[in-house]
Amino acid sequence: MNKIFAIVFFLLFSAFTPVFAQEETTLIVQDTIRSEDINPLTPAKAAFYSAILPGLGQAYNKSYWKIPIVYGAIGTGVGIYAWNNKNYHNVRDEYKRRLAGTNVDGSKYSFLSDAQLISAQRNYQKQRDLSLIITVGLYILNIVEANVDAHLKQFNVNDNLTLKPDIYQNDLNNKQNLGLTLSYKF
Repeated sequence: MNKIFAIVFFLLFSAFTPVFAQEETTLIVQDTIRSEDINPLTPAKAAFYSAILPGLGQAYNKSYWKIPIVYGAIGTGVGIYAWNNKNYHNVRDEYKRRLAGTNVDGSKYSFLSDAQLISAQRNYQKQRDLSLIITVGLYILNIVEANVDAHLKQFNVNDNLTLKPDIYQNDLNNKQNLGLTLSYKF
C-alpha cells in the first residue's frame, strides 16, 4: 500500500511542479509548399524540339537517359531500311542484266533463277517499305513521348490530393471493409 501511495504522490507532485529550466521560444509557422507556375506551352515546345531533332525534346525535359534509346530506335530503323534498299537494288540490277543479256558468271546472285530474283526483289522491297513505316512510327513516338513527358512533369503530386486505402467497419454487420479514400485539401 505504501508503494502505491508513494507512486501516486510522486506522479502528482511531478505533474504540478513547475519546470524552470526551459526557455520560452516562439514558433513562426510558414507555408512550406511552393507552387510553381505551370507553363501550358511547355509540352508543345518539347514536341516541337523533338520534331526538329529527335532527342532534343527529351533533352528539353531533362530526361537525358532517353536520348540514346531514341537514337538507337531510329538509327536501327534507318539501318534496316538502308540494308534492304541496297539488297533490293543489287537483285534488281542482276535481273536487269539478265534481261539485257549481259549476265556475269561470277556475280553474287548467279545461282538464282529469274523467278527467284523477282521473288527476292519483292521481298526486299516489302521489307524496305515496312522498315520505313516503322522508322516513321518511331519518329512520331519520339515526338509524342516528349510531349507526354512534359505534361507529366507539370503533374501535381503534393499532399493536398491523396488517394489512400482505408479499412473501415461496416455498420450493418460489424465486419471490416476495404475501401479507398479520396481527399482534396484546399
